[in-house]
Amino acid sequence: MKRNKLYIIGVLVSFLFVSCDKDFLEYEPEGVLSNENVATADNAESLVVAAYAGIANDEMIGPLTHQWVYGSVRSDDAYKGGGGRSDVDVVDRYEQYNLTIPDYGDWMAPRTWTNYYKAISRANFALTVINDIPDAEYANKTLRQAELRFLRGHSHFMLKLLFKKIPFIKEGLTQEETSAVSNDVPNDELWNTIAEDFIFAYNNLPQSQDEVGRADRNAAAAYMAKLRLYQAYEQNDQHQVTAINPARLQEVIDYADEVTASLEADYGNNFLDGFDNGPESIWAAQFSINDGTKVSRVSFVTGLNSPHGSALYGCCGFHLASQNMVNAFKTDAAGLPLLDNFNDTDIFTTVNEDGTVTPAVGLTVDPRLDHTVGIPGRPFKYRNTVNTTGDMVYNFSWARDPGVYGYFGNMKEQQAPDCSCYVKEGPFVGTSKNVDFIRYADILLFKAEALIQLDRWDEALPLINEVRARAAASTQRQIDAGATDIYNIQEYSTFPDKDYAWKALKFERRLEFGMEGPRFFDLVRWGEAAEVLNAYLSEEKTKRDFLSSAVFTAGRDEYYPIPQREIDFTGGLYKQNPGY
Repeated sequence: MKRNKLYIIGVLVSFLFVSCDKDFLEYEPEGVLSNENVATADNAESLVVAAYAGIANDEMIGPLTHQWVYGSVRSDDAYKGGGGRSDVDVVDRYEQYNLTIPDYGDWMAPRTWTNYYKAISRANFALTVINDIPDAEYANKTLRQAELRFLRGHSHFMLKLLFKKIPFIKEGLTQEETSAVSNDVPNDELWNTIAEDFIFAYNNLPQSQDEVGRADRNAAAAYMAKLRLYQAYEQNDQHQVTAINPARLQEVIDYADEVTASLEADYGNNFLDGFDNGPESIWAAQFSINDGTKVSRVSFVTGLNSPHGSALYGCCGFHLASQNMVNAFKTDAAGLPLLDNFNDTDIFTTVNEDGTVTPAVGLTVDPRLDHTVGIPGRPFKYRNTVNTTGDMVYNFSWARDPGVYGYFGNMKEQQAPDCSCYVKEGPFVGTSKNVDFIRYADILLFKAEALIQLDRWDEALPLINEVRARAAASTQRQIDAGATDIYNIQEYSTFPDKDYAWKALKFERRLEFGMEGPRFFDLVRWGEAAEVLNAYLSEEKTKRDFLSSAVFTAGRDEYYPIPQREIDFTGGLYKQNPGY
């Protein structure tokens, strides 16, 4: 864990990697560890650390932390990017919504399924060991059980966002019992089962922990607010939202009120090394560098996404902002977003001979644009030089395939190449920067969303304005680096009615978390994925030919198919999602 040098003891090395075979759900390291030979307090502590590592064992082809593939590219925020459609073509199929046959050419989502269940196996193995240690021999027993159940809840929650129908695997099951756990349970029942882990954590964790990165009561309250918000939008078997549960919405408010945190003074702090575990970070995957391992405990989950044409980075130009995403940052004369007509015209459409772009006359934007998107001619990561390494102004040439994907880049997941957090392994970039799962801006907007849905939109106004006020105060880095000041963002004076407040909330979530990954899951939660994404595709395909045949099919594309190998392994016990 970052800054605490918690290392996994050597005897656990064989525990860190599990094959993708059919038996991963009941995995136990063979010939090395068992309940009998590891049931001591010291070994239990190491097993807990291994469980934390499991939720951040990231890779580019089976991602767990950053949801740039599953939540950003599958939404209206971003294009796949890279060297054309055939480059990592499985993500192209996700972007086109044409992955209709389970496992056919899909090696990414099934691998993520496996990786999350590996993490669940670690938590369950540790729980099984710890449950058998007498209380008198392990002072931290209940504390560590609560941490492990939090971690297990997190993995099941993420699996549910992606696949909806998932088996909930708890500790202490035999192989036969594990194989008999069905994934075909009522949606509300599964939410409640996952919630039980977070509630246990909430009731048994301290409000904060001395060692950064460990789950605490604050994180459990935040996760309960998030879970109850998703649960409030009740879905039928075809993924349509049929009702919004007011009791669940009130729980969102109650749990959000239990969270103690604050916004970072500058929005950009959330995306820069040196600000990990700051006041806004509620729950994050922890990474480290120069820790004695070959390439360090850095994250490579966005290792494909660096600007391609820059000698400073090198590879591979994935995850590029869509024209729609860039247009969303426009503001009107009052400094407010164009809720209904932001996409009527494009911004930054003229490319100059020097590879820069010129803003339209009179254009004003939300400053979060320059924290989120790489734009030719504007400083990248708040820099215009990077020591003696080279120019840090984003250039048109940094776009790998502008004829297909345009020339806008991503910025939040990048760090400057001279950052001490930065590692290059071949062409791929990794960093020790944390990946936040929940930050305080989430909590403010979760609560605001619940209040609006409960017809209390006046109470939501100051929460949304708090987020906007921080954005308005986050311009100095860009200006100091030479960015043309075209910023104009103001707070809302009032919400005249619920409809306006609802539009403002949804728009604020998109601007605040642009290209961080939650967008697709927000649309599914609201029951708006088909409407919004097909409207997006209808317009975007006139600008990007590669989207010409893309279409989102309601009742299918809200979730990935259950991997066919899992259905085969259970002899048909696991039920497939509709449409596949």
